[in-house]
Amino acid sequence: MCIFALDMERNKEIYKVTMVGGVVNVILLLFKFVAGILGHSAAMVADAVHSLSDFVTDVIVIVFVHISGKPKDKSHDYGHGKYETLAMTIIGLALLAVAIGIVYSGLMKIIDWMSGHELQAPGMLALWAALLSVVLKEGVYRYSMREARKLQSQAVEANAWHHRSDALSSIGTAIGIGGAIFLGQRWTVLDPIASVVVGLFIIKVAIFLLRDGIGDLMEQSLPDEVETEILQVAASVDGVCEPHDLRTRRIGNHYAIELHILMDGNITLCEAHDKASEVEDLLRQHYGNDTHIAVHVEPK
Repeated sequence: MCIFALDMERNKEIYKVTMVGGVVNVILLLFKFVAGILGHSAAMVADAVHSLSDFVTDVIVIVFVHISGKPKDKSHDYGHGKYETLAMTIIGLALLAVAIGIVYSGLMKIIDWMSGHELQAPGMLALWAALLSVVLKEGVYRYSMREARKLQSQAVEANAWHHRSDALSSIGTAIGIGGAIFLGQRWTVLDPIASVVVGLFIIKVAIFLLRDGIGDLMEQSLPDEVETEILQVAASVDGVCEPHDLRTRRIGNHYAIELHILMDGNITLCEAHDKASEVEDLLRQHYGNDTHIAVHVEPK
């Protein structure tokens, strides 16, 4: 019951962080759409679409974290933690789709400009919207990342990077809009160029999120340094020798660890069980009470 209460508290904190980002996203996406349309800025409209994708991913995080926080049941012996990883993967896919759209739109405008088509210079309203977005989104990123590390939440961390990508997108947008405004008509192409550069950066972030999300869904092992530490922790227990056949993976924000250990074949079954339990307790002290651990004992 205590662990369930802790999970409920964790979920409440995740909802709180996500709602803060959601409110900021709603305000910004409305302001950006208005500023992009009235300010005649393709880069700002693209930025508005990016903020819209942020809002959609906030909803995804709320839904999937609620599911992942459910305790183990008959059909989910390992809990529902993978749903949080699935949320991170969906966020990565959404981010990738938005980024490709931004790059495509910007390239089309650059091609039009190279063909002699005159691009309309953006207005000051678009510039102010971009600068406001930089300040607000960077603030939400820092807040979300701090909470993600405290809560050990993959979904919140992924969403934090989405906020950071929006802030960086707005920096590029501000540069492009500012250049198009202050450098004259022949530099209006800076607006779509900025959107392309920012779009490429967002693609990089999306690939990073997808790599980790898909890796965990495909039962990717924990990093080498973590596995080395697990073996060292197990070997530190008196009477335990040569921990081997280590298998690891992530289940949401928790680890799953399975390993074999050697012990004196002449000790009693109770003594071997107690030593194996000591190994499990020590690993849970390092990696959390919700860590799934299976220790197989072999005689040496």
